[in-house]
Amino acid sequence: MKHGFIRSLVAGALLASAASFASADVLTFDDIDSYGTLPANYGGLDWSSSNWIAFGDTQDPYAAHSGDWRVATDFGSSDADSTIHFLAPTVFDGAWFSGYGEAAVTFELYLSGALVASSVALSPTSVASYLASGYAGLVDTVVVSSPLQAFYAMDDFTFHSPVAAVPEPQTWALLLAGLGVVTMLRRKRCD
Repeated sequence: MKHGFIRSLVAGALLASAASFASADVLTFDDIDSYGTLPANYGGLDWSSSNWIAFGDTQDPYAAHSGDWRVATDFGSSDADSTIHFLAPTVFDGAWFSGYGEAAVTFELYLSGALVASSVALSPTSVASYLASGYAGLVDTVVVSSPLQAFYAMDDFTFHSPVAAVPEPQTWALLLAGLGVVTMLRRKRCD
């Protein structure tokens, strides 16, 4: 019984430390069931200043990366119409693109209105390809820039919350010392 209690404490401590690592959120757009403008709050993000259209049928060269659904900007759109806002500063990883090669896409990443990074350019093809943001810092706005809006499709938009700091060795030592004290108290109580 004593060992089970100690194992539970150690397991709880390990789970608590693992919880500080964030997992990625991927918007696949596959939960959308009607064609048209992307909802303003889709996936917990603010799409209200954008002009993204969701579609799920097969259209060459606009291949989906996963599932059937993906998004594209509407004809006549500008880079400003491809703006996506996060509700809190977030780490943006990237997305998958397909379409016409002339519609080369890049990400412009902003934090508090200031441009903090731009990605490399990706010329889409009929096979979805991943474009990484190339930036590990926090952003609150992503703009998908292209000379030909509406001639590419985006799928699997990926981002994650900032990761909490990895515990220092002193923190682990303090945790183990605390477990030792709990173990001693438990033994005294059981005797």
